[in-house]
Amino acid sequence: MAEAASSSAASGFRATVLTLFPEMFPGPLGVSLAGRALEDGRWALETVNIRDYAEDKHRSVDDTPAGGGAGMVMRADVLANAIDAHHGTGDARPAIYLSPRGRPLTQERLRELAAGPGVLLLCGRFEGVDQRVIDGRGLEEVSIGDFILSGGEPAALVLLDAVIRLLPGVMGKEASGEEESFESGLLEYPHYTRPQVFEGQEIPEVLTSGHHGRVKAWRREEAEKLTRERRPDLWEKYLKASRHRD
Repeated sequence: MAEAASSSAASGFRATVLTLFPEMFPGPLGVSLAGRALEDGRWALETVNIRDYAEDKHRSVDDTPAGGGAGMVMRADVLANAIDAHHGTGDARPAIYLSPRGRPLTQERLRELAAGPGVLLLCGRFEGVDQRVIDGRGLEEVSIGDFILSGGEPAALVLLDAVIRLLPGVMGKEASGEEESFESGLLEYPHYTRPQVFEGQEIPEVLTSGHHGRVKAWRREEAEKLTRERRPDLWEKYLKASRHRD
């Protein structure tokens, strides 16, 4: 009923994904940083086919919405069977339902998840899932953005990729993650590399000056400028946090 992509991380971060399309995993999580970490046993992935927990001969997982309307709704009984089989009493991992109506996923929440034992992710399809399984199993609803996907699988891949890179030993240089967008409350500053001149544009002089203090100040100024221009919501939060620290 379930396929484990890695079993060597039993005591580390363990992800269980409930889905109607287990073949979508590990997908991009099987390559690059996440893939190497999976092979090294820094995290484990278990994929569960929700349809295996349907109890009728047709393996039905959905039905028409109560009250009428378009589309189909994933059944509470089938989902409860799948969740209970893989998230029993004593399982400290949060159970998350990827949903456009959920709370926005933040870097802070990702750090919390990365510091924990793992996560169980429910990938919805159709019009969504029966509210009773959300309430009855205490599912945390999480959204990766204000848009609609055809299912929760791409959102689960995004969440896991963002978490896995935060696990100890996954990233080559820990400092490289500390200066990225959202880690400091600001968007990340621009990056440059060789060649020195590209299509008439030169690398900013300060970055080749060898003066680390000037470089640091320039990067901070650029990060603040980009955040102020592109994400006024983040800029306001940053200003409030700065005043609080002062």
